[in-house]
Amino acid sequence: MYPRTLESLVLQKLNKGKAIIIVGARQVGKTTLIKKVLENKDYLFLDGDDPTIRAFLTNPNTEELRSLIGKKSIIFLDEAQRIPNIGITLKIITDQFKSIQLLVSGSSSFDLGNKLNEPLAGRKWEYELFPISWEEYEIKEGFLKSEQQLENRLLYGFYPEVLNNSGEEKQILKQLVNSYLYRDILAFSDIRKPEIIENLLQALALQIGSEVNYNELSQMLKVNKVTIQKYIDILEKGYIVFRLRSYSKNVRNEIKRGRKIYFYDNGVRNLLIGNFNPLNLRQDKGNLWENFLISERKKQNIYKELFAKMYFWRTLQQQEVDYVEEEAGTLTGYEFKWKAKKSIKLSKTFTETYNANSVIIDRKNFREFVIIK
Repeated sequence: MYPRTLESLVLQKLNKGKAIIIVGARQVGKTTLIKKVLENKDYLFLDGDDPTIRAFLTNPNTEELRSLIGKKSIIFLDEAQRIPNIGITLKIITDQFKSIQLLVSGSSSFDLGNKLNEPLAGRKWEYELFPISWEEYEIKEGFLKSEQQLENRLLYGFYPEVLNNSGEEKQILKQLVNSYLYRDILAFSDIRKPEIIENLLQALALQIGSEVNYNELSQMLKVNKVTIQKYIDILEKGYIVFRLRSYSKNVRNEIKRGRKIYFYDNGVRNLLIGNFNPLNLRQDKGNLWENFLISERKKQNIYKELFAKMYFWRTLQQQEVDYVEEEAGTLTGYEFKWKAKKSIKLSKTFTETYNANSVIIDRKNFREFVIIK
């Protein structure tokens, strides 16, 4: 098992009077993490995929729950998104059984969030779990092996099952995307044309690192712009992609409403375009590198609870900063290169206008960017 940064955070919240919720895409290790947290503890395990459990927990009364819980002081409910009205049931447990520690996992943010936020307002700690981070990978594999595996990670990503089955990465990624990611999205959202999701994902996979234009996507896929926006929102809430918005405050010709879209996992992205060629044979090496760096930075910002705001910056004259981060009033611009030349510098318009820090990230110093101490 790979060590998970969230483990220590969850352990600190045990027995503090609130439910602990962990959400994320399927197969990122939510069940494994919670079982590790509860190692050597006596707990009641409830599987939301089990039809009997699902039926029982849909609309139970207090006495029915009391008989189910018995003398257990810890309950672990897995795949909670499968249970109708689960938020109300969990609210009853937290309100009526105050000595019980609830731990809940769910694989669909958009569905689980709708069911939990209102009933459990003020009664839960919620965390997001992503594929293995570079930091977690390096802790387990060591510095030397991690360095040797960097190019493979840019190709095949960080899903636990991919990491644990060297040589079978493509088959596992194919099964992961077809059996889990698509299934969750289609099961918990109002999508009438599944083929549009697949075509949209392929289009987005070819545009990482570039600005995404909803009008162009609409014309390409022959659906209206509102549908494109809706589907991208679903993909984001399903933990497949995330948006980066443009930073703009002072410069007249800045792009003010632009957005870039990145994938949480390089392996998923490469599967969608059917390209696992080595880096030295690829035209999109820079895009893979940028997607890796920004997705790793997002994991760090969320896991370490830094509350940093993430952007990119560009003007109509094509001046651009790959990544902009705002934390505690400080603005830093980053330029990403696989092998950076000494002459590379960030746009003066950006650094001087915003009095921003300037950092170049390449193959030699990337660790300081993807592991925040």
